[in-house]
Amino acid sequence: MTSVQPHQRAKALKPNSPRPAKALCSECGLCDTHYIHYVKDACAFLNQQIAPLEEQTHGRSRNLENQDDWYFGVSQQMMAARKTEPIAGAQWTGIVSSIAIEMLESGMVEGVVCVQNTTDDRFQPQPVIARNREEILAARVNKPTLSPNLSILEQVEQSGMKRLLAIGVGCQIQALRAVEQKLGLEKLYVLGTPCVDNVTRAGLQKFLETTSRSPDTVVHYEFMQDFRVHFRHEDGSTETVPFFGLKTNQLKDVFAPSCMSCFDYVNSLADLVVGYMGAPFGWQWIVVRNDRGQEMLDLVQDQIETQPVMSQGDRRNAVQQSIPAYDKGVTLPMWAAKLMGVVIEKIGPKGLEYARFSIDSHFTRNYLFVKRNYPEKLDAHVPDYAKRIVDQYKLPDA
Repeated sequence: MTSVQPHQRAKALKPNSPRPAKALCSECGLCDTHYIHYVKDACAFLNQQIAPLEEQTHGRSRNLENQDDWYFGVSQQMMAARKTEPIAGAQWTGIVSSIAIEMLESGMVEGVVCVQNTTDDRFQPQPVIARNREEILAARVNKPTLSPNLSILEQVEQSGMKRLLAIGVGCQIQALRAVEQKLGLEKLYVLGTPCVDNVTRAGLQKFLETTSRSPDTVVHYEFMQDFRVHFRHEDGSTETVPFFGLKTNQLKDVFAPSCMSCFDYVNSLADLVVGYMGAPFGWQWIVVRNDRGQEMLDLVQDQIETQPVMSQGDRRNAVQQSIPAYDKGVTLPMWAAKLMGVVIEKIGPKGLEYARFSIDSHFTRNYLFVKRNYPEKLDAHVPDYAKRIVDQYKLPDA
């Protein structure tokens, strides 16, 4: 990376003051710093610029003649993986935490931007710059709420560190890439997770109370490849709820408007992505986007087992049927939801086809949201690859 370019400074916004993106703000934290000077260019919801930032980050943008690029972005390789010795208390097996620890302890980086939780709320995010193994492990488990990860950018600048690992989701990483050259870093590594449907803390509470048998004891949850929401409770027990049994009529408005207008589910601008959506149940999906991502993955090759990605089934009918069902807030009786879940698990999409199902379902929903609520933004805000995905389906009238 070249030496830092002088950058403009502006006064950070005060807490709870209106943000430039207004209702679409994802609370990424950029506006909490003097980097707010760049918000009109950097914010994913004011200036969608995935294609040029892919070129800047990976050396090329997506090839729109390649359908895998539409869905999964620029990549060198994809695989399924899991740790042979999982980290206790990790949401899955702990691949993200392991990579961060190895990068820090090997000296590749001097700090890791990650998200712990506040002392009084297990789901309230608290971004930190981790400097040791214990601080990284304290950040394990996803925080399914809007998180101001970039609020620590001034701390990065003041620290004098030159090599940094940032862990984050798509909207945060787009803003980070937009100001990357202003940070004074010699090397920035980005480890991304796929992200969809985050909520405010109040929205999360409504989701838990509407969906789980014991909302106050949930430690973490995830929408998984078996078409069920998996909850883990404090006592170690698990609870599953079929997707089709969710009280959609009560939850339609719980997701943040930024998430309802996002088209970067797969974290296009990270160097390395670790999630679950393209892998068999119990495994993690890994996407290496560039050489930096390969450097990161190489550090844990002796800690993981891998297998090739696979794809099975056909998502298209299921996606087409889900569009009006979500649009009308259809909620099935639990017996019917469980039965449908069993059938779809047996004959439905798996592996990369499940990932496409999830992307299609959310992109069609989000396209309708933007078209109905922000029609003036529709053409510029929806990336070309997302338009191609949406064009495969018949949408209801706006």
